[in-house]
Amino acid sequence: MKMNKRPLPVSTICAWKDRIDPTPDYQRPPAWSTKQKQLLIDSILREFDIPKMYWRAVERDDGVKYEVIDGQQRLRTIWEYRAGEFALAKDIEPVKGVDCSGLKYADLDLEISTIFDIYIADVVIVDDAVQTDEEDEVRDMFLRLQNGTTLKAQEKRNAMTGQMRNFVKELAGHQFFENCKFKNVRFTFDHIAAQMVCLEIAGGPAGIRDADLNKMYDRNKSFDTAGETAKKVRKGLDYLLRAFPDKTPELERYNAIVLYCLASKLIDQYVHTDTEQKVASWFIDFETERRKNETLEEEERDPQLIDYRRLTSQSTDAEESIRARLEFIEKRFFLACPDIELLDEKRSFTPEQRLAIYRKDGGHCRLKITCNGERLTWENWEADHIVPHSKGGKTIVSNGQVACGSCNGAKSNRFDLN
Repeated sequence: MKMNKRPLPVSTICAWKDRIDPTPDYQRPPAWSTKQKQLLIDSILREFDIPKMYWRAVERDDGVKYEVIDGQQRLRTIWEYRAGEFALAKDIEPVKGVDCSGLKYADLDLEISTIFDIYIADVVIVDDAVQTDEEDEVRDMFLRLQNGTTLKAQEKRNAMTGQMRNFVKELAGHQFFENCKFKNVRFTFDHIAAQMVCLEIAGGPAGIRDADLNKMYDRNKSFDTAGETAKKVRKGLDYLLRAFPDKTPELERYNAIVLYCLASKLIDQYVHTDTEQKVASWFIDFETERRKNETLEEEERDPQLIDYRRLTSQSTDAEESIRARLEFIEKRFFLACPDIELLDEKRSFTPEQRLAIYRKDGGHCRLKITCNGERLTWENWEADHIVPHSKGGKTIVSNGQVACGSCNGAKSNRFDLN
């Protein structure tokens, strides 16, 4: 990885705006306050030194020539001030005897605006890195350059390499998160998605603090994004999206986590088909009841709802808190929806059951979706649940039938094809 220092005037940096990507995927979103931005521009007008920026030289189809490794906030501030998006502070001292307080770029005295335009910023250009190990070097450089700044834990994880990081980034784009109350400020969606993955890997309530997530990223750099755990997380988020297809202000961060745990349990252990609306209706009613409870006089409040509220406001990422909240939510939900049926604990037919099914059907495929009921050999057939297991079908001989692999795959979990 080669680096070359290149002094560039601010006017050039502004002219190159369309060729520079300030937020490649390892970068954090814009985070500076107006006061911080004003201070930087004040420093430039007074010709003080500002920290150098690091850009990575690239060749992209969209015309971008540089990706910012470090200096994104400074770069955006320069662009924004030049475009008139904010003004200088009203209480600044004169610049070279000229009053600039509260002025935008277009209002500056010509001499002062010239100081801004010709100010030389130090930019270190990092040669394009296309190899995996060099890509890792770029991400490592980003983290090292941020050392001592206020990067949040999820922003640091976003700059890591590995399949777990990539999988979480994929999940963060799921529409369910857009329907929640919280916004994707500084990778909040990534953070909640990572917690959901951590819970799925653990198989239930577990610690999902930053230290736990850091370990998960580190230990799962080769995570199988097409494996069963990944499929299960996607299935859980799809379930929640069907339950909450529109913006739902009751979906706070702590609610999203416990609802994911409930959805995961329903998918694993219950006949969950078409239960999404039940979950949504119950949850909205529960939140309405809980919020109303908080408006009552203290002696009239439901102590269980008060205790639940405590669990949602203290140590919410601790295993004990998640376990207690999930147990409380499950109890309330299943009391309100007692007709949701458990799946048959036994999913696979025994060898004896398979033999009985094969003889019962004469070895012929009973589905006839992609074939005409062809005769299958003992080594080349599949035992299919007539009523799918996921919809409450029992693992008994009378609910089993012979199927060829092609037809069984085409059927999936439907039973209107028999």
